[in-house]
Amino acid sequence: MRKLQLFHVSASIPESLGFLETLSRNLWWSWNLDAVELFKRIEPDLWKNARSNPLVLLNSVSQERFDALAVDDSFMEHLKRVKKVYEKEAVWTTESKESVTAYFSLEFGIHESLKLYSGGLGVLAGDHLKSSSDLKIPLVGICLLYRQGYFSQYLNNEGLQQERYSDTDIYNLPIEEVVDKNDEKIIVSVDLPEGSLKAAVWKLNVGRVPLYLLDSNIAENPPEFRDITARLYGGDRKMRIRQEILLGIGGIEMLGKVGINYAACHMNEGHAAFLGLARISRLVKKYNISIEEAREITRRSTVFTTHTPVPAGNETFKKELIIPHLQILEKSLGIPTDTIVAWGDHYDNVSMTILGLNLAQYCNGVSKLHGEVARNMWSFLWPGLPVDELPLTHITNGIHHLSWLSIENILLFTKYLNSNWHNSPGNQKVLKSINKIPDDELWHAHVHSKARLVQTVRDYSHTQCKNRNATSEEIIKANDVLAHNALTIGFARRFATYKRATLIFRDFDRLKRMLVNEKYPVQIVIAGKAHPADDGGKRLIQKIVEFSREPEICGRVVFLEDYDIRLARRLVQGVDVWLNTPERPREASGTSGMKAAANGVLNLSVPDGWWDEGYDGENGWLIGNGEEYDNPEYRDTKESQALYNILENEVIPTYYDRKVGEYSKKWLSMMKASIAKAFECFTSNRIVADYNSKFYVNAKENFSKATKNNCAEIRNFIKYRDKIETSWGKIKLKSPVTNKEISEIHVGDSFVLKVNVYLDGLSHDDVEIQIYYGMVDSQNKIIKSCCGIMDVDNDSGDGNFTFKFTFKCGETGRYGFTARIVPRAFELKNCIPPFIKWA
Repeated sequence: MRKLQLFHVSASIPESLGFLETLSRNLWWSWNLDAVELFKRIEPDLWKNARSNPLVLLNSVSQERFDALAVDDSFMEHLKRVKKVYEKEAVWTTESKESVTAYFSLEFGIHESLKLYSGGLGVLAGDHLKSSSDLKIPLVGICLLYRQGYFSQYLNNEGLQQERYSDTDIYNLPIEEVVDKNDEKIIVSVDLPEGSLKAAVWKLNVGRVPLYLLDSNIAENPPEFRDITARLYGGDRKMRIRQEILLGIGGIEMLGKVGINYAACHMNEGHAAFLGLARISRLVKKYNISIEEAREITRRSTVFTTHTPVPAGNETFKKELIIPHLQILEKSLGIPTDTIVAWGDHYDNVSMTILGLNLAQYCNGVSKLHGEVARNMWSFLWPGLPVDELPLTHITNGIHHLSWLSIENILLFTKYLNSNWHNSPGNQKVLKSINKIPDDELWHAHVHSKARLVQTVRDYSHTQCKNRNATSEEIIKANDVLAHNALTIGFARRFATYKRATLIFRDFDRLKRMLVNEKYPVQIVIAGKAHPADDGGKRLIQKIVEFSREPEICGRVVFLEDYDIRLARRLVQGVDVWLNTPERPREASGTSGMKAAANGVLNLSVPDGWWDEGYDGENGWLIGNGEEYDNPEYRDTKESQALYNILENEVIPTYYDRKVGEYSKKWLSMMKASIAKAFECFTSNRIVADYNSKFYVNAKENFSKATKNNCAEIRNFIKYRDKIETSWGKIKLKSPVTNKEISEIHVGDSFVLKVNVYLDGLSHDDVEIQIYYGMVDSQNKIIKSCCGIMDVDNDSGDGNFTFKFTFKCGETGRYGFTARIVPRAFELKNCIPPFIKWA
């Protein structure tokens, strides 16, 4: 084959319209309604055909149209207005001397035109970048540039999922190749058993935040290496580990070569845990410190977020697979393979979650319930530490509201909420103003969104029928699915079996009576992909398709193929009820229900993930009360019956309670409560602010202190740790004794506790002797940890001490207490394993 030199001829955009090119290369436009309307205004039909990709649009517009726009006063005013806001809100500020947080994720869902995501984890990461930009949080993102991304889904005639991969035209993506000061492209490399893997670096602007993408599809690599960044979650386990090595180790090298001044790193799931190894290696070489000293600096300046509430869902690699990779990396990183394996050791595997927990001081789950589940799941890593004291907290997920609100709702909120509502949706004045929105205007906004959804469903159904060579009769029926005035239930998410997509179909006859009720009709729209290797998830899809083809309910239940961000927006904006039926407590958080809630859609869900804390009695319905069952069959029967009862007795009657006017007053009241709750608690502006105040600021300060004066503080800390470790096994702590009988004691009474301790040469300033106490349950276990610090009462001079504490009785109840000793430095109490000894 001859090697061709390629070129592309585009229209010459007039200088006065030059900002359009700038705007098209920054995804800030995707969450700014006025910017979206600017592109749409250029050529509405072309915008639709370009699937909302500005670069495709601009490459399709004729020269004549550009020339006409340049002299269109109204268009030029619109452009100037958008440009003014863009320059205020989208200029990257992290080129200053201020250090940034580097946010690593294996996927980012920012817009449907960028196939860098598969589902909720990626969309959450994309929303994280958007809110970081909005809030001016200094942050950069790191990911891989997938040339094929996640698969496109289609169903065969039997309703079985099929996967299709297609190459992305990177010339239609708003990315630019990153070069050095000599205009040479930057290349990073990581060592693999077969040789050196190289990757080019691309930059994508998400408002003020840059997202850097590593691309192995370059000429410097052999074919098997070029495919490493081809597909998201594609290939075998060897492919996955190489993607994660490139993300973590290559990502840290990239930050150095690009010159990003980062002080903290955030691992979004265990996929990114390799970054900790690269940081340790760089610190050892830069400051001439030990591996343990570098590890401590890394821990203090790293955030780790886990999203998986079941052990089997956490990323692990068999030791026979990972060890050969670590042995090769040992040469460049300088960290012994055995040391790395020990940091992530989990039976015959290396757990990326355990590795992440070992290399990060700031660790969290993604909802209150998930935090509790995660602490119980990983408590064995901190033996001796009470579960409620584990250094594994939670920050509940949220959504970037401007990316998910309907056009009608944005205009309505701009009209009735204060002028800054979009920047501060949780502001109390904003929340109070929601109730002032006229019911009829909120309902009409919803009706418009619903009409758009109905048309979208019909378009999808028509295309699906044509693609599978359906009969002309089936195609005609596809153009008439769904009714505009029927109660519409939406269910869209990844088709994992624990999400129980078919729970609502469990008693099909009972459901059918609701679907075919002419007076109070119900209809269901379903979408979602199963992982290519998940046959159980694929069977669920097939079963739903079989239900939807039942003659009596044809057009009342619709499955939409190839669920993506665009379709998700239509669904969360247009349905009436958002259904969620996971097996509690296996949903870490979930965010689709938040997106629906922000649009006034009412959630009907098992109290799992975010809904366990989001439900307030006014904004939707609970399926069950949080019970957990040992028998899955009994659980599914009981919860499906609860679901039908709620639908028949509460949801349907409330929706159709229209004695006066065209809508239900109670339904509108619940819609407003739903919006208010979403705005108050579940926006990504709130979670990014939480991550920043609780983690990022502290992590960056830790890094600055730890590396000051050639890491003097850390060198001293490791000496202190070694001193503690040497004596720890010889320390003795006797049970506390009281100065009086306490079997009968009253509020207001007090007593003195004393403890004899042998410290084996340690000073009492090296440790903290604590009274551990609290109310106890029926099994005499402390319900919530409370601690009191004991004071030195006597120092005998031979390593023996007596400590005392005065306990004051403030509340009635049954209490228990004991004593424990921990190092004065909390980092040693919270490390894996912790330094803690009980009486």
